[in-house]
Amino acid sequence: MTRRVVVIGAGIGGLCSAIRLAQDGWKVTIVEARSSVGGLASGFELEGFRFDTGPYVLLDRPGLEWAFGRLGIDPNLHLQLERISHVYQVDDGSALPVSIHDSFEKTAAELDARWPGCGIHYRRFIERTSSTYGRLQPLQWKSRPGILDVVRSGAVQDIPFVLQSLGSVFRSSRLPESVVQALGIWTHVAGQLADKAPSPLALVTSVIHQVGACYPKGGIGTIPEVLFEKAVEEGVEFRFSTKVSRIRCVKNKVIGVAIEAETLSADAIVSNVGLASYLSLLDENGQAALPNRTRNYFNRLPLQSPGICAYLAVKGKPNPPYLRFRLRNELDGCRLLVTPGVIDPSLEKNGWFPARLIAPMGHARAETGGELGQRDFLHRVVETESWWRELFDEVRVLRTRIPNEWGGQFNLYHQSMNPVMTSRFMLSGRIAHRSPWIRNLYHSGSATHPGQWVSFCAVSGILAADQLLKDARDGR
Repeated sequence: MTRRVVVIGAGIGGLCSAIRLAQDGWKVTIVEARSSVGGLASGFELEGFRFDTGPYVLLDRPGLEWAFGRLGIDPNLHLQLERISHVYQVDDGSALPVSIHDSFEKTAAELDARWPGCGIHYRRFIERTSSTYGRLQPLQWKSRPGILDVVRSGAVQDIPFVLQSLGSVFRSSRLPESVVQALGIWTHVAGQLADKAPSPLALVTSVIHQVGACYPKGGIGTIPEVLFEKAVEEGVEFRFSTKVSRIRCVKNKVIGVAIEAETLSADAIVSNVGLASYLSLLDENGQAALPNRTRNYFNRLPLQSPGICAYLAVKGKPNPPYLRFRLRNELDGCRLLVTPGVIDPSLEKNGWFPARLIAPMGHARAETGGELGQRDFLHRVVETESWWRELFDEVRVLRTRIPNEWGGQFNLYHQSMNPVMTSRFMLSGRIAHRSPWIRNLYHSGSATHPGQWVSFCAVSGILAADQLLKDARDGR
């Protein structure tokens, strides 16, 4: 008898799980609250310009290729990935911004010219983190790596590194503070401090030099579009514009999901909605199955706000780098200007190009300030800060989003993208691909994997599906 699985959410993780299960003969239905796939990784058109909704760069090409390979998709056939030359620049208010190029040699030479002797320390840092990345990378493709996996990969020597915070790793690098700030910019984007951030964020720059930072022609949104086409080909059924109100359970075992006025029965469920699976969607029977300690822990996890975003049309060809970060004070976070025209000149329309201005906003600050506080912050970033406007001949603001709008338009749990990826959450608190408390409930998406990269979400979808298939074969 054909088994049926319901996938909640058509994000990257949900799509990958659905395809993998359909290929194994399961009858798969994806229930998606929006009218299209991709979630925060989707794309959209506005006044003739193509925009990415959320993610703006692909930093782990091997992870995406691994996931696509498991699904029988050739990324070279379906995605035109452009390797970015001048990836990003960070202006922390000191004399000159720090630039990170695809080329290690060019990056090191620029640093050495500004801080004589810095190039040697940078080379040692990149060599060390590149070796660490090479040993840790295979563990990303395991649902819950055990000690034998660590031993086989040779990553035993990296255990002290993993147990450190990002701040500790940087303090041992002997690099100037401005360089440290540039290398750790990704934790500023997440709105957290380096001493609470996980150490693997220190590997990002070595990944950029080693395998490259990429951008798909047509935008990040082309990735879920490719997955959608594959899902349809494999017979996956889609229920768009449909919200799941409850995950139904009997004796701590899922039996289906409640949608509108019916229950969609299922032998298993894969949820792509993170904490909402446990804290919002479980019916009373399922809620009772969660240990109080676990529920309290999930409720206390710090959440990451999507911040504010302005979608822009800018006149005049954008100059490199692709990403321009501007660091503010600790309270006010950072700003990010994304100019895809640097990579893809074909985006030009009558001398105008698309661009995005992004400013992280702490979740607590967004919640406390409410819509009025969020709009005040948006106004200040977009209307009163001039640094980004000075880069172009003219600027038009086509659309803006504040955290409350992100939450409403993308059905986000408490207007958040995810729990903040702290060291503690990465090591012990990530949501398991197989629920320890509810039978036949599985999870995919960024809350289950080391971070929010698109590739991590794809890998998580494969791992969740593989765990489900293994359990079904073992009669669990």
